[in-house]
Amino acid sequence: MATVQLHDIVTDADRDAVLRLQRAPGQERFLGSMASHFEDAMAEPRAKPRMWAVHDGDQLIGFVMISDDIEDPGDDLVGPYYLWRLLIDAPFQGRGYGAATIDAVVDYLRTRPGAEILWTSCGKGEGGPLGFYEHYGFVAAGDVQWDDDDPEHLLRLDLNGPPRHEPGADA
Repeated sequence: MATVQLHDIVTDADRDAVLRLQRAPGQERFLGSMASHFEDAMAEPRAKPRMWAVHDGDQLIGFVMISDDIEDPGDDLVGPYYLWRLLIDAPFQGRGYGAATIDAVVDYLRTRPGAEILWTSCGKGEGGPLGFYEHYGFVAAGDVQWDDDDPEHLLRLDLNGPPRHEPGADA
């Protein structure tokens, strides 16, 4: 099974390396560009974004961003802990790194105050990540409307048990 390390994105070189990560063909429908992830984080500081470069040893293989302990999600945010973005670089997909990244995020969240649920959402449609998330152990929690055109599946993962994914699942 794959293992990963989460590295804070600290320097311009870290950011530049992450910006070079690529989605696989067809994923652009479900996941914005790498630059848009940084733009979203800057545009929504209330969401308390926390971003990491995902590494396997010295090799950069992905990016993950969560909302980290939102005090008051209100009507427009989900939280306090929300898996906001997850991207495994196209050449590394299908090797277990997606599940390993969620494992690492869950390990981090187990150190955070009041972390009982990790929320996420994903677009609907063929080729989307819904099956991956469900295979990992996320369960449906209805829909969420981020924009006027396209509701997303809202999913939750109970953090009070061990990671529940099965080996071989990946984003």
